[in-house]
Amino acid sequence: MKIQVVNSTRNVTLAEDAEVADTSAKRREGLLKRAGLAPGEGLWITPCESVHSFFMKFTIDVLYLDRKHRVKKIRPEMRPWRMSACLTAHSVLELPAGTIASSGTRRGDQLEIKNLD
Repeated sequence: MKIQVVNSTRNVTLAEDAEVADTSAKRREGLLKRAGLAPGEGLWITPCESVHSFFMKFTIDVLYLDRKHRVKKIRPEMRPWRMSACLTAHSVLELPAGTIASSGTRRGDQLEIKNLD
C-alpha cells in the first residue's frame, strides 16, 4: 500500500510516495534492504513504538505518532547502528534524513495520512 503524508499543522508534504509496513514480515524487513530513501519517500510502520537502524546503510529521520497521527517524538538524523523508542507511540514514520529540519516538523504537529491505492 502507498500513502501520502502531509503535516497539516505546517502545511507541508512529508512524503509523496511512502510505503506501509503493517504486517509482521514488512515491519521486520523495514528499510534494511534499501540503499537509501529518495526525497518524498518514506515508510510508515504500524503498529510500532521502537525502531533500530542495525545493518542499515543510511541515516533517516524518525517521527513517532499517536493513534490520531499527532507527532509524539522526533528523532532527526538517526544514523546506522542506533536504537530509538517512544513507548506511548502507536506508529513510526521513517523519512529521508533532513526531512524534519526542512519541513519544520515539531512535537505536537498533526499529520494527515492519505491512501494512494
